[in-house]
Amino acid sequence: MWLAKPSTGQQVGLSVALLLIDLVVVAYLVFRYGMTGWADAYDSNNPPGAPSEAIRGAWLLLGGAAVTGGGLILLRWQISGIVQLLVLGTGAGLLAALATVK
Repeated sequence: MWLAKPSTGQQVGLSVALLLIDLVVVAYLVFRYGMTGWADAYDSNNPPGAPSEAIRGAWLLLGGAAVTGGGLILLRWQISGIVQLLVLGTGAGLLAALATVK
């Protein structure tokens, strides 16, 4: 093929680096959901904004999973791509589940 397959060590190294970045992004989005929920507790006159914040974060993570995970798989970096799909997909599921909590 025109694109050589990278070594397993390179893929694992990239996976670990991207895993750390992904965990920070997921933690930030969950924190942002929590802060919005906290603010909603003090503003009972308006509809709550936390569920829409959680849905926004879930879509952001799903888009990131599709772009980075799918892109890495297309570039034949299967290990890194699968890790991206799993971590970001799980984060999106977490935020989507938080959006349904009342």
